[in-house]
Amino acid sequence: MSQNELYPGFRNPLLGSPRTDLPKHVAIIGAGTIGPDIGYYFKTAVPGLKLTLIDIREEALAGVVPRFQSYIDKGIKRGKMNAEKAAKVLEGVVTSSDYDALADADLVIEAATESIPLKKKIFAMVEERVASDAIICSNTSSIPASWLFDEMKLPGRTAITHFFAPAWRNPAVEVITWKGGDREVVDYLRWMFAATGKVPLVTDDAIAFMLDRIFDNWTCDAANLLMRGDVTAKQVDSVAEEFVHAGPFFVLNMANGNPISYECNTRQMVESPAYKPTELLLSVDRWEVNRPGTPVEVSDELRGAVRDRLLGILCSQCLDIVARGIGTPEDLHLGSLLALGFKESPLDFMTKAGKDEIARVLGRLAEERPGLPGPELLDQYEAATVFNRFVLVDRLDDVVVITIRRPAQMNALSDDVNNEILTVLRTFEADDSVTGFVIVGYGTRAFCAGAEIGRFAEMLGDGPAAVDYSRDSGSLLLHIDTMTKPVVAAVNGLALGGGMELATRCHDIVAHPKAYFQMPEITLGILPGIGGLVVPYRKWPARAKTFTDMITRAERVSATQALEIGMVSGLEADYEALVRLAAERVRALAGTLPLPAADLSVVSDEAIQAGEAVSADGMVLSSEVVAIIVAAIKDGLAASDLPAALEIGYQAFGKVAETKAAAEGIGAFVGGRKPDFTGM
Repeated sequence: MSQNELYPGFRNPLLGSPRTDLPKHVAIIGAGTIGPDIGYYFKTAVPGLKLTLIDIREEALAGVVPRFQSYIDKGIKRGKMNAEKAAKVLEGVVTSSDYDALADADLVIEAATESIPLKKKIFAMVEERVASDAIICSNTSSIPASWLFDEMKLPGRTAITHFFAPAWRNPAVEVITWKGGDREVVDYLRWMFAATGKVPLVTDDAIAFMLDRIFDNWTCDAANLLMRGDVTAKQVDSVAEEFVHAGPFFVLNMANGNPISYECNTRQMVESPAYKPTELLLSVDRWEVNRPGTPVEVSDELRGAVRDRLLGILCSQCLDIVARGIGTPEDLHLGSLLALGFKESPLDFMTKAGKDEIARVLGRLAEERPGLPGPELLDQYEAATVFNRFVLVDRLDDVVVITIRRPAQMNALSDDVNNEILTVLRTFEADDSVTGFVIVGYGTRAFCAGAEIGRFAEMLGDGPAAVDYSRDSGSLLLHIDTMTKPVVAAVNGLALGGGMELATRCHDIVAHPKAYFQMPEITLGILPGIGGLVVPYRKWPARAKTFTDMITRAERVSATQALEIGMVSGLEADYEALVRLAAERVRALAGTLPLPAADLSVVSDEAIQAGEAVSADGMVLSSEVVAIIVAAIKDGLAASDLPAALEIGYQAFGKVAETKAAAEGIGAFVGGRKPDFTGM
């Protein structure tokens, strides 16, 4: 299946849904392993939801509420849940062995044992009881939809929604599109999952879909390696930790996954007998393994052989997925990180290794495991390695919509993210059919949580290096400054630090009413380094005091406040409506760039004076860093033009890098503690 068939409409799941109402009654069939976890996700994500869990085993039903309570207790202990929300989670939870209890459910998810006859029996009982417009899904890791729903009376309202453990916390969920299902159902499920904090990934209706083709072949071949007789599970896991946070045998133990992997690969034998799994998976209860990170002695020769085999399986399956259109490279990249725990995606490992090395590894795999996808797929190498990893690109007629998709990092910026956005802008700038651009964040929580802090630790104490880094990091924003086609930020959630700097460099901003802006760098002993000391003052000089407080005290500005001061031109609560409002602003600004310069003479000395070195929430700050900030703001306002003012900001970033406060703030951030700027 082609990418266009997987995503015939928008790539951003919050755009183009046929409807935007959250379910009111969700029913889960199966209260054993994953069913309650799926239910807990829905209860925490959708306030007021009625949840029904069906199972024929009373002991399974009896364990649902205690499991919910254990999750709640942990959430309260960690400060992630309050008593009020906890009470709502437990309200409206129904457990029953009677299928009549799901009569008014508008979404039913079957999560029973991986048995096709059992699942078909369940679907027949469900169809007898629910309304014709209720959506019916199966949570299965490997059984194609066409095998499950072929006897349904109304197959169009069915889909597979493949959750990953733990389902209440793991954001990834595969949504399988199949020839008998309605595309409207797929698009609604994508919207619903994204609106409730999940990351939906669309796959074709192939055995094991996309991510389990990676995982189950990875674990099965790890077991096959043991048949060599000269390697142990501990050694395989140790070698595998180059790629993943926990080796295949450790994960199999944790998930009781031996029979699941065996069953999945047995199904894949329809494609090739080479997928036949070793019986060892059924004869071993638990593998003898170490905790991840435990040193294990492995000879260089053995390590090379095991590494080649593990990497070969990853390359084999990834290239096969891309070649057959089972999933897109973008989704395979993100899903392997979110769902499978890879340190880098397999596609990134392939990119770094290079085509010649992958050819060697696949050649060795073909000798050891003949019949698996191998060297014949090397023509897919470029398709599997050259793609946008962090942004999605859509069109609203004449407006290009760029979505920053880094959900685990709250859409934080990095050099790669900046480069991808810049490439998209450059690609479409010369296109006469494009009026301009909208930049928005993925999901409902964040527009952009700023720039990655970790890399700055490398520059502490090295002012010139920090200046160069700051200057280089501004290349995207400098390009936006020179554009003649408008770029509008649709701030769908929080915009922190570099995220606010990106938004303010756009030619206009629209926002969700609950969004907010903040420059919290001062609480880390640093300052906004890519224009934050300069641009807000030059765009909205009458509000200089607001920006001084934001930069020197980490004050938050809500979207409604931003509207009042003219920083934001419009508010819209619905995500798609917000993006469309941004697109209208693009069209309104067309032909008006560059915008006229503001009158900087209205900025008073008082507006750029900082008070006591204390944050808005009472944290003691570095008076030295505050002084550097204030001096740079003053000098920036006095600069002859924007480039000169920006250079002053870059130099100030370099000065801060050499302070004790920066070392303390960044060190505290990396170490997960609160910084202490006393006496700084």
